[in-house]
Amino acid sequence: MEQEPIRVLRIINRFNLGGPTYNVAYLTKYVGAPFQTRLIGGKKDESEASSEFILEKLNVKGELISEMRRSINPLQDVIAYRSIRKIIREYKPHIVHTHAAKAGTLGRLAALHEDVPIVLHTFHGHVFHSYFGKLKTSFFKAIERYLAAKGQGIICISDQQKYEIGTEHKICPPDKIQVIPLGFDLERFQVNQEAKRRSFRERYGLRNHEIAIGIVGRLVPIKNHPMFLRAARSILQEKGLQHCRFFIIGDGETKDELIEWCDEHQLRYRWKEAPDEEYPVCFTSWIKEVDDVYAGLDIVCLTSLNEGTPVSLIEAQSAARPVISTQVGGVEDIVLNGKSGWLCAVDDEVEFERKLKELIQSPSTCEAFGETGRKEVTKRYHYERLASDMHAYYSSLIDQFGRG
Repeated sequence: MEQEPIRVLRIINRFNLGGPTYNVAYLTKYVGAPFQTRLIGGKKDESEASSEFILEKLNVKGELISEMRRSINPLQDVIAYRSIRKIIREYKPHIVHTHAAKAGTLGRLAALHEDVPIVLHTFHGHVFHSYFGKLKTSFFKAIERYLAAKGQGIICISDQQKYEIGTEHKICPPDKIQVIPLGFDLERFQVNQEAKRRSFRERYGLRNHEIAIGIVGRLVPIKNHPMFLRAARSILQEKGLQHCRFFIIGDGETKDELIEWCDEHQLRYRWKEAPDEEYPVCFTSWIKEVDDVYAGLDIVCLTSLNEGTPVSLIEAQSAARPVISTQVGGVEDIVLNGKSGWLCAVDDEVEFERKLKELIQSPSTCEAFGETGRKEVTKRYHYERLASDMHAYYSSLIDQFGRG
């Protein structure tokens, strides 16, 4: 007699464009029998791009809990919590697997109160530094410690993140943490690159000799875009480097502040559309065809104060682009310093600028870094490896804790 499927309820913070949505979409699609997955998630912020196209492309259904939002709202959070409990009672999952902070809190509380046999959480990043003040951070740590103790497992997406969660911030014992790196469909970043490069550069009026330097991600304080703009301003003022163009790909709450900074510092910019005349800085907003972006850029930057595993650096390296980043979170697990890119201390803007200039002035270094990065991330961050790792982890937990 055929055994019933093992039901997994997967809960994500919100269906916004970003690494967590790709992660849950590939797991929902590919984790495979005997696991059967139902995916639910919260509503994106107005300033964020929707990730529905990711789910549609994979023919994955995602159910929206509109009250689950990024910000804390007691009334809406209670409604979302009750909705999750109702879904759990109807679906009767053997495993509830939450992804990121809001889903992790509401989803795990609901699962624990409904006596779900196995409750898991994946940290895609964390808010234990550079987000809030000391008191608020301590409060969030206390919540995470309680939930981690009650659940059956914690997943981190890099070795560095495991160290931060388990050892530095002591959210749970390190031996309760399983490291499962992210996985993606990286082939699209490696095919038809010449045509994609031509399309992007024509769209933004880039000439063949111009160096396109970009940063990809949400425009929010933690991403530290002013550091990118300060480097851009300094480089553009240097003789012989006026052929550089800087692109900010993304949108979010700090957009107006960044544009105001450009105005104050006489840094000419353009918002969205290709200019009739050349502008050294271009804010593009969100671009769904991000594979065109990486093909069109020459160097990719990241200036974050805190990260989990930044998807932009995985995608950029898959497209054979050299990268330069602040050394935060799981960045050092995906960028080989001095081999596929440069890593700089988060507070060392002088070194960041110096290394960026070095890349601008050395096409051979860019080419070597790009090829090394492409080989490394293709081997380590494919979605088939992600699905296989998660299948094995789920199976081990079922063997240990049963189906309830």
